[in-house]
Amino acid sequence: MFNKKKLFKFFIYLVASFFIFITISAINIYFPEHIRKFDNSIRDYMFLVRGVKKDSGNVIIIDLDEKSINELGQWPWSRNKVGRILQNLTDAGIGVIGMDIVFAEKDQSSPSKVLKEFNITAKNIPDYDKYFDEVVASTPTILGYQFELEDKKFIKKEDIDVPVIVIEKNRPKGEDYLINAKGTILNHPDLQDSGYSSGFFNNLPDDSGIVRSVPMVIRYDDQLYPSLALEIIRVSMGINKIIVNYNEYGAQSVQIGDFVIPTNRHAQFIVNFRGPGKSFKYFSALDIYNNNFDPKDIEGKVALIGTTAAGLNDLRATPFESVYPGVEVHANIIDNILTKNFLSMPQWIHGANIVILLVISILAVFLVTYTPFWFNPVVLIGMTLVLLYLDYYALFHMGLVFDIFLPIITVITSVLVATFMDYIREVRNEKIIKNKFASKVSRDVMEKLLEDHDNKQFQAMQREVTVFFSDLRGFTNISEAMPDAKTLIDFMNDYMNPMTEVIMKHYGTIDKYIGDAIMAYWNAPSEVKDHAKYAVNASLTQLHLLRKLNSDLAKNKKYQDVIDMAASKNIDIVDIGIGLNTGIAIVGEMGSSSRSDYTVIGDAVNLGSRLESLCKYYGSRLNISNFTKEQLPDEYIFRFLDLVTVKGKTQPIEIWQIHDYKENNNTPTLYKCSKEQITKELELYHKGIELYKDANFKDALDIFVEINSWEDKTNIKIYDIYIQRCEHYIENPPSNFNGVYQHTTKG
Repeated sequence: MFNKKKLFKFFIYLVASFFIFITISAINIYFPEHIRKFDNSIRDYMFLVRGVKKDSGNVIIIDLDEKSINELGQWPWSRNKVGRILQNLTDAGIGVIGMDIVFAEKDQSSPSKVLKEFNITAKNIPDYDKYFDEVVASTPTILGYQFELEDKKFIKKEDIDVPVIVIEKNRPKGEDYLINAKGTILNHPDLQDSGYSSGFFNNLPDDSGIVRSVPMVIRYDDQLYPSLALEIIRVSMGINKIIVNYNEYGAQSVQIGDFVIPTNRHAQFIVNFRGPGKSFKYFSALDIYNNNFDPKDIEGKVALIGTTAAGLNDLRATPFESVYPGVEVHANIIDNILTKNFLSMPQWIHGANIVILLVISILAVFLVTYTPFWFNPVVLIGMTLVLLYLDYYALFHMGLVFDIFLPIITVITSVLVATFMDYIREVRNEKIIKNKFASKVSRDVMEKLLEDHDNKQFQAMQREVTVFFSDLRGFTNISEAMPDAKTLIDFMNDYMNPMTEVIMKHYGTIDKYIGDAIMAYWNAPSEVKDHAKYAVNASLTQLHLLRKLNSDLAKNKKYQDVIDMAASKNIDIVDIGIGLNTGIAIVGEMGSSSRSDYTVIGDAVNLGSRLESLCKYYGSRLNISNFTKEQLPDEYIFRFLDLVTVKGKTQPIEIWQIHDYKENNNTPTLYKCSKEQITKELELYHKGIELYKDANFKDALDIFVEINSWEDKTNIKIYDIYIQRCEHYIENPPSNFNGVYQHTTKG
């Protein structure tokens, strides 16, 4: 019979494995470029570990090196010198010559051209261009050219004549997976016409700037053209047709006769580099020019003419090194094809990658779960090393390019998740209270809760609490000024974190965050003596903290849009309103059997929320009820705001504003004026309030008008409110005035 707990554990960990698998797969779907970068970096390191692999010896490179340039002059050389190199190679029995060079213009140093410019006519004057054209036509030379892959202001769009037919087989209708060229950089027309054939030599680095794959064909003007390496192979085989084979995901191979060359979906060849630069046999162009070489070393071989000279700018970055001759990239491709030493990603490999992720996630999770804790690092390191070895073996012994970064991430994630789940499972009972309240209550309250093993403090009960509500002013303007959602979340966190710390430091309990608002309470779940006082002190501390918070936010360039918005409106970046009320509420754990929360409910809570919303109406920042005021010592600066009935209530309550502490309390005042000035203002104000309550509206009006004219008054709305009321009652004398104002809305 199955053990239910073990079966449940097995099921939970199996679900976790599938969750890890789905998450990692989703990352691969939504961030393929980032994954590919890491994959490529790991694979580059594998090339370095493998080291140099001997080439077939069938490809050589004729190098326009520094020695040749020093002896024969700066590049470009006169065409007769280049022609002599081609002729010497041909005379020595070379198989094919590939030019990793383009001669876009005619030779300006040709004697015939120079004399013509001076209007000098003579017989038998050498024409280097004509000589070079004839040499190219009579030697097995494949010319090179380049495609322009981006639109430019001045771009040539010349036709290319290549004696080859390129056919696309099974290409999905309406889809184009190949690279499309915008223009050409060709040899000058006479030379281009002289050559038997030509191929492009574009080496395209990936997003990281490294050449790892090279296009075999490029589309230009609705026609496909072969690369220099591919054209050399085709010419060597004597076949005039190239086929690009497709499947539903794009190109999968390039075929010459029965010879199939695997590619990626964009018809790019993954280069199996032989090693760092100079892995192939190099001949100095000067030695070929001077016939200073053994013909046996080049007979029947493919010669690529290019340069390693830094000044000629044909250097690339490859997995082996950051400065690599571009001509040697083509040499690697040709050698890979001749030896059939391919690196490929056949279509089935994508499905295999998915299966591998699933197997790894399940295997890693259960190895961690059913082995001792100390064995976890062994699982992590062991599985990672095995994966690296298998990928290395598949890459260099089977020529298959599997994903490697995601499997490693899957191992790491699975081990960490399984370890964490084990930890949670072991300490769950001990940490149940802390998990619920660690982010809501102060450390002292937490310690008391941890001592309550019977969870009695979670049971619903009636208790006097002081409820706190705060709201961020102008949140709509702030959110509209934010450039994106992440920046808004960062901004709210920068505001919420210090506000929350203040509440917890003053023994308060965070109930919830409601958008830009905070709800908290005191005296629950643990008893807090003088809870009303602590709530007021926390509120005033928050208001004083706003000065520093605004200063810090103003220095953060990430919030520049909000800073500019606040400056344009001449307001602080952050300002808040706070409402406090003290009264009897129901406190306890409430919710469903599957989801519950410890919270407070009741009329006292609702009134606290109304008091906060009335801050805007009264122009205040900290409103309290008379129920809270009755429990406070006489150490604060109070202002009577109103006697009101709020929406949904019939009994009137007093609303008071707390300006600040009476004494300095080691903090600067919240106002520009001194506390003595505040006291003077409030003495006169409260005299006006008494006159107002006695229905002496005319004398009260005189006082309110007088204070309202002061520039440094501490409340810019309350006087307008009472001036308006006095004027109304003077014109419309009430029959039975009791001083109660009825609010018909929440704010």
